[in-house]
Amino acid sequence: MPLPHFLLMVLAVILAAGLTIWVANAVGIPLVALGILALIGAALAHLTTRDHRHH
Repeated sequence: MPLPHFLLMVLAVILAAGLTIWVANAVGIPLVALGILALIGAALAHLTTRDHRHH
């Protein structure tokens, strides 16, 4: 992947994260609750994408 594309992807992720935190704060969702939801989402993504290989 060319460096400019990679940097644009990193910028897009940072902007999306900032927008998410800003909107959550604007509607009154506590930052702790947002963090817990992010951890639950990460756990679900991990568990649903496992390849079930035994190491």
